[in-house]
Amino acid sequence: MSELFDTVLLLALPASGKSEIRKYLSSLTAEQCREEMHMGPTVQLDDFPYVHFMRCIDDALIDVGRSRMYFEDPEKSFFDRRAWGALVHLLNQDYADLLARREIALTNAAETLFERLDRAHEAVGSPIRVANLDGATRAKVAQAVEAEARTILERLKENYPDTLEGKTIVLEFARGGPHGSSMPLPEPHGYQYSLAHLSEQILSRAVILYVWVTPEESRRKNDARADPNDPGSILHHGVPLYVMMNEYGCDDMEHLMQRSDRPNTALLEAHGRSWHLPVARVDNRVDKTSFIRNDRSQWKPEEVQAIHSELAAATGRLIEAYRNELQRKG
Repeated sequence: MSELFDTVLLLALPASGKSEIRKYLSSLTAEQCREEMHMGPTVQLDDFPYVHFMRCIDDALIDVGRSRMYFEDPEKSFFDRRAWGALVHLLNQDYADLLARREIALTNAAETLFERLDRAHEAVGSPIRVANLDGATRAKVAQAVEAEARTILERLKENYPDTLEGKTIVLEFARGGPHGSSMPLPEPHGYQYSLAHLSEQILSRAVILYVWVTPEESRRKNDARADPNDPGSILHHGVPLYVMMNEYGCDDMEHLMQRSDRPNTALLEAHGRSWHLPVARVDNRVDKTSFIRNDRSQWKPEEVQAIHSELAAATGRLIEAYRNELQRKG
């Protein structure tokens, strides 16, 4: 029986500490990861670069006198909230490419991502967009966003390890719903909707490590980390307040755990069946992660000990839930 997680879904509200935890895990030795966190060296995937890329496309469209395609305006959310599911389909593609070690071509990077965006939106029933642009506009937008597209593809390519044997793949994303919502959250909000769009390839291997903060703390930390000069940064991007209130004012992870008939699992319906995903919460309601954004030389021993102990405890609970589910599957 495996003692290492194959695929970890690292989930939480924005600015809860997900990316900082990824950075912290990368700072550990292979032995620490294996013995204390039940992970191999991590290979990391994230949907935020695609959100940022869609905003770049919208900005380029405005620059050439056209209307935005994805977002209502720079401070608001998607025109079509099914884009949350489209982002998951982009992660599905990244995951499948990683496992198959498919070659990532860096030429015409913008066009590559345009086609992927349209396919991902089509997969959730949302209209395709870039394919409907006239040729001249498409060419101008492609030129404007080519550098950003190339950066995304280069990072994906650099992420390919020599082998996935003994590695743990970490997928990071945040989902939620409007402030004050009752449960269950209506589609296309929440984790139930987005998790259901994960491929069976992922769901059959995945566990959930959920970083637990209140919505109020998420908003506070979002303001604290935001660097307007680095909007594409994983560690330093800021989410507009309108989006924080209307897309991340709450989330449904606790609901998915409470409705499950098995302890320490989240229950969801996907691909015509029920899935019990092992889940554990990292309690970050009192901030244990913000220091990780600093240079490692500035990390204080007591700060490191606090997050290390919390992560080890959470992953310890998670491996037990994972073992139980493996035993159920025989």
